[in-house]
Amino acid sequence: MDYISPESKAFKKTLVALFLGSFIMFADLYCTQPVIAVVAAQFHVQPAMASLTLSAATGALAIFLLFVSFTSGMYDRKKVMVLALVSSAFLSIIVGFIQYLPLLIAVRFIQGALLAGYPSIAMAYINEEFDKKVLGYVIGIYVSGNSLGGLAGRLIVGTLSDTFSWNMAIAILGLVNLVMGALFIMLLPKSKHFDAKRGSIKRTTAGFLENIESPALVFLYLIGFILMGSFVTVYNYFGIPLMEEPYNLSQTVVGFVFIIFLVGTFSSTWMGKLSDHTSRSGVIALCIILMTCGLLITMSSFLVLKIFGLAMFTFGFFGGHSVASSWVGILANRREKAQSSSLYLLFYYVGSSVIGPVGGLFLESYGWGGVVTSISMLCLIGILLCYYVRRLVTHGECHRFRLHHPSHHHQKVTGQHI
Repeated sequence: MDYISPESKAFKKTLVALFLGSFIMFADLYCTQPVIAVVAAQFHVQPAMASLTLSAATGALAIFLLFVSFTSGMYDRKKVMVLALVSSAFLSIIVGFIQYLPLLIAVRFIQGALLAGYPSIAMAYINEEFDKKVLGYVIGIYVSGNSLGGLAGRLIVGTLSDTFSWNMAIAILGLVNLVMGALFIMLLPKSKHFDAKRGSIKRTTAGFLENIESPALVFLYLIGFILMGSFVTVYNYFGIPLMEEPYNLSQTVVGFVFIIFLVGTFSSTWMGKLSDHTSRSGVIALCIILMTCGLLITMSSFLVLKIFGLAMFTFGFFGGHSVASSWVGILANRREKAQSSSLYLLFYYVGSSVIGPVGGLFLESYGWGGVVTSISMLCLIGILLCYYVRRLVTHGECHRFRLHHPSHHHQKVTGQHI
């Protein structure tokens, strides 16, 4: 069939479109993080309350990803993604005129809910439209947009807020993203291998059960939970020891730590391409090992080594997420790819919401060493999960949990790098 391959004319422009979409989503999603202290000062609230401008968006994203998983097969892929990105950009512009904190939190919640229409649909689009031989590479490009978008949103808003108000800085980001959204519309081809079907509770429930009854998929969801939870925890608290003795770095200097996200642009693409030619489980395990080694290096008292360790940790995270998310699409039933991607991302963002606060308790009780120890233990669990996914796929036991469909046959996955 007519799948998008490196030889096709649509290959490069589709990659650019997906990169832009990923960029827009993550720039909008995390745009309030660098100005939480400023928001707290303006509205005379504690930083914890001001941080709701971020957690409301990420929480809504996680919640509505489940809704998307049930409705993803009913509507045109491109239209859903365009609605998510363009509406989010408009809401960022609206934020520039909001002077009431509860309204700001509400708008950010709506923004997160709308953005739920992009990530899982984008991954489903990639798995449906691209040649299977380049899926790892394409997902890597998509994830690299995540890292650059998250970095750009933080740096643009953080920098412009010194010249303009934080509201106006986010509004300017919204205008930039609106332009990118227009480019996304022009560059992304329409789906050729997806037929929207009228939804039914019976079919969507059956698809949901199919995705959660596959042990291989569930283990990949849990890997996503561990990856994102670990990543957010480390970045939430890494700067705190740097602002204390003996470093005494300023908040502005610590903020530039986010530039390390750039290594994720390389690792997501490189690891994704590597997984197309070797063991996917091995690549994910390697990435988690890199994360663990990087964490241990951050225990050094030398600042340069701490930053190097964080870079290694970041390199491993983006590479592992890239390969794990692409593997979900490969293992999922063709008709349920968007739903499986939604479930992966649901676990992914819930990991952020659950592990992040718990990591703060370890920091409070045991210092940075407590964070490193707790996340290292999680990484060990992640490596074990990689082993079990490989074993399940190798022995064709992807559907061992299935209890409701005795007519299904156990199929061994062949022709894939497991």
